[in-house]
Amino acid sequence: MARPTKRKKRESEGAPDWMLTYGDMVTLLLTFFVLLFTTATIDGYQLRLILSAFPGLGMFQGGNTLQAGRLAELGHTVMALPSMQRGRALDNARRTAISIFEPEIRSQKVRVQEDERGLVISLASDAFFRVASADLDIEASRSVIQRLSELLKSEELSERTFRIEGHTDNIPTDPGGRWPTNWELSVDRSLSVFRFLADYGVPENRFQVMGLGEHRPLFSNETHEGRAYNRRVDVIILSDGHL
Repeated sequence: MARPTKRKKRESEGAPDWMLTYGDMVTLLLTFFVLLFTTATIDGYQLRLILSAFPGLGMFQGGNTLQAGRLAELGHTVMALPSMQRGRALDNARRTAISIFEPEIRSQKVRVQEDERGLVISLASDAFFRVASADLDIEASRSVIQRLSELLKSEELSERTFRIEGHTDNIPTDPGGRWPTNWELSVDRSLSVFRFLADYGVPENRFQVMGLGEHRPLFSNETHEGRAYNRRVDVIILSDGHL
C-alpha cells in the first residue's frame, strides 16, 4: 500500500502580510510626530502653567491639578493666580516689543530679550546718542522713545516697575571733560532716557535709574564689535524677583 505523499509547504516570499500594515502604521506615526515638532511653538506662559502643576514632583509629594473642579467654578484657577497673570503680562509685553521694534531689531539698533531681571529692551548707544556724549539724538530716537513709552504705559504693565541701566565700553573718557569716568557717562545716559520717557507720560515713581559703567559687558571689550554691543542703555520691565 502506497504511503500518502506529504504536500510540500508553500514557501512564502517576502515579509508577512501583517508586517506591511505595521510598517505603514509606524511610518504614519513618525510623520505625525515630525509634523508636530516642526510646527510647534513654545509659549512661556503655557509652559509655566504646566510646570505649576508639579510643585512637589522632586520629593514625590504630589502636585496640583489642572483639571477643572469646584475651585475652578468659583474662579480660583491656576490661570487666575497673581503670579501667573503677571507672567502672562510679561510674555505679552515681549511679543508686543518684538512687533513694534521689528525695524530697529533688524538693523540691530534695539535688542529684546529676557533674563533673570525681566524683559530687557536694549537701546544701542551708537544709534541713539551723540558720539562720546550722554545727550540723546532726538531725531534718531524720538520714534523709538514714543513707542517704548506707549508700551510701558499699557494697562497690562500698570503694576510693573521699570529699571533703566546705562552701560559703556572700557575706553576711558576725558578726565577733564563733562564725564570724567564711564560711571558718570553711563548714569547720565540712563537719566536722558528716563527724562524723555517721563515727558511722554510714563509715571516717574515707577522707575529705577542706575549706571554700571563698563562693568556689565555683553561681549568682550577686546574687539570693536564687542565694544559697540556693550555701549547700550537697557530699559528693563522687572520680574517679580527684582522689584
